[in-house]
Amino acid sequence: MDKSAATTGPDGLDRTPWGNGNALMSAYYDSEWGVPVTSETGLFERLSLEAFQSGLSWSTILRKRPAFREAFAGFDPDAVAAFGDADVERLMTDAEIVRNRRKVDATITNARATLALREQEGLPALIWSFRPERTPVPLRLDQVPSTSEESVALSKELKRRGFAFVGPTTMFALMEAIGMVDTHLVGSHRRGVSGLWNPDGSRAASPVF
Repeated sequence: MDKSAATTGPDGLDRTPWGNGNALMSAYYDSEWGVPVTSETGLFERLSLEAFQSGLSWSTILRKRPAFREAFAGFDPDAVAAFGDADVERLMTDAEIVRNRRKVDATITNARATLALREQEGLPALIWSFRPERTPVPLRLDQVPSTSEESVALSKELKRRGFAFVGPTTMFALMEAIGMVDTHLVGSHRRGVSGLWNPDGSRAASPVF
């Protein structure tokens, strides 16, 4: 069997291989990954978690997500933007999350940058303005890119707006997670779940803000 093509899980459903990794990953794959996210809080949370994931496995972040939500006030940008030195020290002693000082500082920085964007187009409109005209139509994992022209451009623009830990690879992972691109393998039962893409990879519907 070609392990890089869609695989069948114990429940008989075909998924991108990582979606059959364990029960936690399967649940995330089946209910969240690739579903459009357009709220400010939802996007700030996913932006933050993708940054914390850098260099780690996504399953590690998923296991720690409840603790992250508690530690970062439900990823409310207003609350996180107000974090000070005492909060940083509290986070750096919290063994339930990823204790990386640069990533903690970046999350607070990004909350403040998110608030600043309210005076302009706002975080959701900014991120979704980089949605490409077409999405990949991969049959195998080796056909799924790790960056794109749009993720590079989004990375540059977010950095220009004061965000940190938003490299092109991290931004492409964000785009996959929120349905801006659909990289579910052809054959997966979740292919097309966002409702935003036609089978040939062209745009269908637009996200609702």
